[in-house]
Amino acid sequence: MINLDLTPVANHLWQSTLCTATVWVLTLALRKNCAAVRYWLWLAASVKFLVPFAVLVNIGGQLHWGSTSVTAPPQFSVVISQFGRPFQALVPAATHAAVARTANLLPSILCCVWLCGAVLGLIVWWRSLRRMQAIQRAAAPLPFDFAIPVMSSPAGLEPGVFGIWKPVLLLPAGISERLTPAQLKAVLAHELCHVRRRDNLTGAIHMLVEIIFWFHPLVWLIRLRLVAERERACDEEVLRVWDASVYAEGILNVCKFCLESPPLFVAGVTGSNLKKRIEEILAHRPARSIRAFERLLLAAMGLGALVAPVIMGAFGAQPIRAQSQPAERLAFAAASIRESKSLDKSGMNFQFLPGGRFVARGVPLSIIVATAYDVPFQSGRLTGVPDWMYRTAFDIEATPEEGTIPPGASRKVRDDKIRGMLQTLFADRLKMTVRREVREMPVYAVDVRKGGPKLQKSVINEGACAGQPTTLGDGRSCHSLEGGQGRGVEGDAVTISDLASWVSNWADRPVIDKTGLPELYKIQTDGWVPMRPRPPRPPGQEPSAEDLAFADPTRPTLFQIFDRLGLKLESQTAPVEILVIEHVERPSEN
Repeated sequence: MINLDLTPVANHLWQSTLCTATVWVLTLALRKNCAAVRYWLWLAASVKFLVPFAVLVNIGGQLHWGSTSVTAPPQFSVVISQFGRPFQALVPAATHAAVARTANLLPSILCCVWLCGAVLGLIVWWRSLRRMQAIQRAAAPLPFDFAIPVMSSPAGLEPGVFGIWKPVLLLPAGISERLTPAQLKAVLAHELCHVRRRDNLTGAIHMLVEIIFWFHPLVWLIRLRLVAERERACDEEVLRVWDASVYAEGILNVCKFCLESPPLFVAGVTGSNLKKRIEEILAHRPARSIRAFERLLLAAMGLGALVAPVIMGAFGAQPIRAQSQPAERLAFAAASIRESKSLDKSGMNFQFLPGGRFVARGVPLSIIVATAYDVPFQSGRLTGVPDWMYRTAFDIEATPEEGTIPPGASRKVRDDKIRGMLQTLFADRLKMTVRREVREMPVYAVDVRKGGPKLQKSVINEGACAGQPTTLGDGRSCHSLEGGQGRGVEGDAVTISDLASWVSNWADRPVIDKTGLPELYKIQTDGWVPMRPRPPRPPGQEPSAEDLAFADPTRPTLFQIFDRLGLKLESQTAPVEILVIEHVERPSEN
């Protein structure tokens, strides 16, 4: 069964619930104002269910305001992000295989339940639509001088407007004999209000919300409030012209004569709580006009609800200089970048050396940039790379100031400082600017197989790992992996998250960890066949030993490598941080 991440859905439901609660408070504060204002507020709450917060954030992410260096988004955008997206995971990280399997099944079960409810809602919607179309076909036109066509229907439905783009008014046959002319005109004035307000269109919008979010109780509350405020708004318009007692008697006579209330798709005259409506009509207390400061407050709140996530997205994905400019600016004391004269890819290598030195021989700059930003270079997470950065190899030698790397520093401290210095080097010498953004994209998710993981725990714990020097004494270090697709995986103290990130360099899409396993493990595997097709050899050139090895049908795939560890790779779609190169210049010789 495919694993589904419902965290974005949970965040969207939380945001929509918060919006509805805010609208509820506003309508209570505006209860003495005209019903039309409250109606549009409830409609805004309904539409919010169709507009995920993430859409507005992504729109902001395309703006890229400003061009100066930024180390972090403004504090207010961080607060908005944390408040608007409280769910980081629907299920706690599973450390036991049985719990992991249950957590994996839950999203799929919930999706199946939701689909059943949505299909049932579509069936009800379709049957109601077909019934009203049949009633309209059976109706006969009436010679009424009215804004829309008026038809007499043999069905026992009350007067109502059917249709969105070409609405018609359906009247039950014989209704003119049951109402006085004044009563009939008042009832028709009510229906004309529905036409002018486009109530059938807004009703259809909320009907879509009901079908998609049928499980959310506030969606059904919104429906009740929309109908109630819609009818009050029409009543208020009619009472500006017609006598309250004539209008109320007309509505009551319609109820006595008609057998059914209007179904879906029809805006009628007797909707909402009829007894309360009649009392309000007869009392005829004029609604208070909305004051200037109330208009300003509502406009500011509506604008803020739209603009705040856009601003958050704009600052969250703002362009940054290739060096993120920490308080301590990290830079090499001396560095040279030269185009490599060697075309032998077998000699390609780069190293983070003790003391903070960096050396690369015959390496494309795309790989070094990905390394500098700690992004797997073949995972699709580095974009905007010009062709020359892929095709041209470079030699780089860089040395920091003495003491940049403290004596006895762990490998993580050393590597982080070297990455910072490389970012500064690229910003200064290549004029590189980059930005980070989050995109939904295909990934491989690492999860626990049935039966649990088959992993050997490391003899080193995380506490001891943090205090380790650059290496563990045998050339390897904490959170460090060696090997590759033809050589396997070797690591003495690594997490599954380390493994997923490292393997992304050879996978055909990013690999993310969903196991929830935090321990350090000792991992050693066989080599695996490439996930990407290998480029063909030039005509007449013999295949290399590596080509022959990868053609061996007994060599395992990466999926089989994970299977032997008691893990599995599953195709999914998930949000992934992407590094986008916005500008870069080819380095000059030095």
